[in-house]
Order: sequence, then C-alpha cells, then structure tokens
Amino acid sequence: MSQALDIERCDLDIKKNSSSHHTKLFAEERLIVRRGQPFNIILHLKDGSKEFKLGETSFTLIVETGPLPRKESDTKVSFGLSDSIVDTEWSASATKDSSGNTVSVSICSSHNAPIGVYSLTLDQEGQKTSLGKFTLLFNAWCHRDAVYMRSESKRKEYVLEQHGQVYRGTFKRIKGTPWNFGQFELGILDICLKILDDNPKYVSDADKDCTARRNPIYVTRVLSAMINSNDDTGVLVGEWGEFSGGVHPGMWIGSGEILRKWAESGPVRYGQCWVFAAVACTVSRALGIPCRVVTNFGSAHDSDANLVIENLYDEDGERISGGDSVWNFHVWVDSWMARPDLGTDFDGWQTSDPTPQERSDGVFCCGPASLESIKEGELTKKYDASFIFAEVNADIVDLVRLSSGEFVKFSGSTKSVGRFISTKAVGSDLRHDITHQYKYAEGSEEERRVYEKAQHNNKLQQRGEEPGLHLKIKLADNMIVGSDFEVYAILTNNCMEARTVNFLFFARAVGYNGREGESCGFTSDKVEVPPGEEKRLSLKLEYKKYGSAITSDRLIQLSAITIDKQTINYNKAEKTIVLDEPDTQIKLVGDAQLNQPMTAELSLVNPLPETLKDCSFTVEGVGITDGKPITKKIGAVGPKQEAKASVEFSPTSAGSGVLLVNFDSNKLQNIKSSINVVVKE
Repeated sequence: MSQALDIERCDLDIKKNSSSHHTKLFAEERLIVRRGQPFNIILHLKDGSKEFKLGETSFTLIVETGPLPRKESDTKVSFGLSDSIVDTEWSASATKDSSGNTVSVSICSSHNAPIGVYSLTLDQEGQKTSLGKFTLLFNAWCHRDAVYMRSESKRKEYVLEQHGQVYRGTFKRIKGTPWNFGQFELGILDICLKILDDNPKYVSDADKDCTARRNPIYVTRVLSAMINSNDDTGVLVGEWGEFSGGVHPGMWIGSGEILRKWAESGPVRYGQCWVFAAVACTVSRALGIPCRVVTNFGSAHDSDANLVIENLYDEDGERISGGDSVWNFHVWVDSWMARPDLGTDFDGWQTSDPTPQERSDGVFCCGPASLESIKEGELTKKYDASFIFAEVNADIVDLVRLSSGEFVKFSGSTKSVGRFISTKAVGSDLRHDITHQYKYAEGSEEERRVYEKAQHNNKLQQRGEEPGLHLKIKLADNMIVGSDFEVYAILTNNCMEARTVNFLFFARAVGYNGREGESCGFTSDKVEVPPGEEKRLSLKLEYKKYGSAITSDRLIQLSAITIDKQTINYNKAEKTIVLDEPDTQIKLVGDAQLNQPMTAELSLVNPLPETLKDCSFTVEGVGITDGKPITKKIGAVGPKQEAKASVEFSPTSAGSGVLLVNFDSNKLQNIKSSINVVVKE
C-alpha cells in the first residue's frame, strides 16, 4: 500500500546539477540541464510526514513543455519510480537520507526529448504538488544525443566558448575579427527560446513545432530562417547599402546587444553575413548544439543553379549586370549533429546559412546540409546542398557579348571559388583552414570528378578555350587607408607572334559581397607586345578619388582587360585590395579584480588626410563590462592626429575574458581590436 508524502519544499539543487550538466556558466539562477543525463532534486518533508520507504512509497512525476502538452506529442510524460534510472527514456529513482526528513530523487530525461522549458509535478494518487520548472537543452556530452561530440576539447570550444574570431577580408589578406558570443549572459537563453516561439511554424501549429524541437536538424533550419527577418519577425534586417535608421553592421562586436534589442523591440537594423552567422552561433550554443562560424573566401552566389558563375561583358570591356556574383568572403555556420534522415555517412558538421540570399521551400533559409554531401557532390541530399556546393566549388566563366548577340568565352577559372575556408582553431585564436572538409584539393582528380558528377546532375555543359595572353595584377607593398599608391597590370605575350591590343585598367569600390560601387580610377592604352615579352600599365590610386567611394569594408576591386577585336580575343585579370587599417593601442590601467574599477586607455592615429568627425571608442567584454557595450565619444580628430579615450569599468566575473574595442567615425569605421583580461577574485 502506497504512502503519501507531505512535502514542505523542493530543492532543485541548482549548483550541483549545473556543474554536472556543464550549465554553470549561465547567469540565470534556475535549473538548466541537458537531456539524456540524470539530475537530482531533494524533497524536504514536513515534520510528521509519513516516512519514505523504498519499494513501498510510490509517486508519479509529470514533465510538461509547450502551450498544449500532450502524451501523443511527447510534450507531456508521466513516469514512476524505478530501482534505477535509464538513459533511453524519462525515468526516476529515489533514496532517503539517514534522518528520514529528505528524499533525493534522480531524474533522467530521454536523450530524444524536445528541448525547452518544462514544469515538474509530483502526483500522489491524484494529489499533485508543483516541484518547479527546469530548462532542457541538447547534450553534446551524451553519447545517445544526436549532437553528441566525442572530443572534450571540441565540446568546450563549440558549446561552452563565449569568445571567438570571425574571419574577413580576401583570401590573400585574411583578418580575424574578435566577437563576443555571450551565450551564457543573463537573459540570453530566454531570448533564444523566444526565437523558437516566434517562428511561423510555432505560430501555425505549436504542438507540432514543440514536438519537432527534439530534432537538431529541425531547430537549426528554424534558426536559419529566424536569424534574418525577411519572412517573419526574425532577429536581424539585412542591408548592404544605406544604413540610416539603424546600426552599421561593422559596429557590432557581440551578439548580446543584438538579441536584447530584438527581444525588446523586434527586428534589429542592420546585419550582414558575419553578424547573421555570429548571432546564429550564439543561439545554437545556448541551446546546446555545437556550432562554429565559418568564412568562405571567394564565395559564389549561383542565382540560376547551374554551378557556373557567368560574368558578362560587352565588346568594350564594360560589365553587363547579371544575377551571379562572387563575394570576397561569405560567413555562415556549421553545426554538429547526426543525420538519420540521410544515413550515418552524412553525420557530423552541417552547414546552414542565416544570411537571406535565396528562398528554400518558399522561405529565406539555407541548410542544414552535410559537409560530406557537399564534398562528394551529393546534391540531392537535404537541405540546399546544391546552393552551398556552388558557393565553394562553382566554376567561373567570363563571356563577351559580340555585336551579333553571340556570347564568346574569353576567360574563366576552376580555382577562384571556395578558398581558405576558415574557422577559429580549437582552444586558441589561431585560424584553422577547413577547406579540405568541404572539397578535395583544387585541380585534383577527386575534385574534378566530384564537380563533373555535380555538373551531370545539373545537366551542365562546359564551353570555351584557353587564351594565348597572360594577364596579372601586381599590388603595392603599403596600402593603408588614406594613402596614395600605384598598382600595375602586367600583360605577357605567350604567343609566337606580336600582339596588338587595347589595354584597359579599372579600379572600383566594391562591397564584400561583390556589389560594385563607384569608380576609383581608370587608365587605358593601345599596346603592341612582342612575343615572349611583357607590357605594364600603371594606375595611381589617390585617396581624394577612392576615399568617398569605398565602404567600411575598405575594398577596391581592380580589373584589367585586354581586347583584340580583330581576332576576337579577350583577356581579364581581377584582384581585390583590402586597404590596411590603423592599429588601436589598448593599455589596461590597474589590476583586473572582481567588482573593482579599472581603466582601459585607448588610442588610434588618424591615417587620413582629413579630419575625422563623430569619433568614438566602444568596449565590451563578457564578464568585464557586465555584458553591455560602453561608448566614449571624443568628437573630431585632425589629420595624422591621435584619437584618445579612457574607459572605466568593473569586471563582474572572475577568470579569463576578452575586452573588445571598436573605433567609429564618419570616415573611418569598423576598426576593431581586443586584449585578453584575467580577472582575479
């Protein structure tokens, strides 16, 4: 015969559970656990309560999540006491202490349970007692969980690390930009769960959506759509031109401020690819999905799904606008999970892209697609493998449209797309090249085999022949923003006879996504090149011309073209310059001690030959500035003069951290730096 316990209170034992479940970094004072792993609660009995007797006393535990908990949807589960817990389904066991006043209950969730906020209720033959609430996350430490990751160092990096590097620039000038993911900051987990609750699938069918949250594939695809706001009230508004009425994407240095702004007032203006990806990484890690930010240099945007980027020109060398483009770099995320829908060969890293580029199933989202399917050209595998394959492996074809309307190929490349694919290394701030995880070595038999298989699948045909002239561009050694410098186009004649051509050399401002801006310079000449010799064409780039044309990306695209209309022979070379930025000097004054004020002295020399207006420094660090940015405005700074500021803050968490610094002004933006800070107790 069962005995009812008279419960005074329930202790969720947050400290011990948080330690064993790797959730102690969360700033919230509540129970946060990972699925498929036991957690303990302690029932304190009232004086005079009947004694708990193992094997005689029985009760049922009820866990519920979502607005409409149902047993059929596995969002409501009832389970009784067992002799021991099991890790394949919800289960519980109990023991009493020697005094008899407390009962320890060990509860293990199913490794396949939906993530989210759960209520916990104790039922004694219809007498129900609320024991509290807990939040259940994916578990990279549980071998049965779909996101299980074998390596402890990788789990620490891809789930627990709050700081990272986002790589930008060009493949020849790769620069890491520090980022605060801040997934454990106060309130961020609730915001991440709100993102799931605001997604259109939840709004249309909450029961079905909550059930599907057991599956990291589903959750990752939802996040891919919800980090952008193109189809819904998602987190970020993308913008690549006019930034009035919002924050320039280059000014963000962490995800926390963005997520808090979204929770308060809806879609945040503005984001670009690295911001979308960094926020997606924050949300994924907060929910327990191992995630890394990935940068692809020379990233193709194949708008017509033929795996070829077609650059079109007229007979005078002028570019004809088209849908295809190659971005200098593009940033997305990889998430780690099993793919039972595809087969075990496709488990592991999965690419998803929250930047809105093309629709997938009618929505601006992309992925998750298995890296294995991308590498092997298995383009029929879900989701969006063909689009991502083209981003890293498309061929480039340059075509000239003759007066007859015919298109003739004059140049191209099989090696320009998908270069130096980069992510932060495990356990350090070094860059880790992961190109080999996405594709075979360029030019290898395997790489061409995979591309030809993908071509066949897309019914693609190759065109054209190799040209007889060789054209390249040479850059200056020192190209800091604000300076004047020369670049050169070099034409080598590999033919047996002399060639006479029109030689054109263009310079144009360009965004990181390949969008062309205003002209920065142009020169041309008609040259005769003897066989085996070369001719140079120089172009001086002056700040007075390029200064007003460049964006905060500080990119200039150089294009050299030779035209021989008599033989209908065209050649082209392109190179993108990343103008060097000034260094920010950071000096910490005072010892970094918990809850004690300290100062960061910041300085930067204005490299421009004109005055900078509206200058400011912004600093932010998880556990250093209380998770919030601090901005110090300093007004105008003259040419070659030094911008200086002192910022005071009091660290709120002991241990290692990173202080991020961003300099902003009317003419010079997105200047970032960082310094490691060790805060003592």
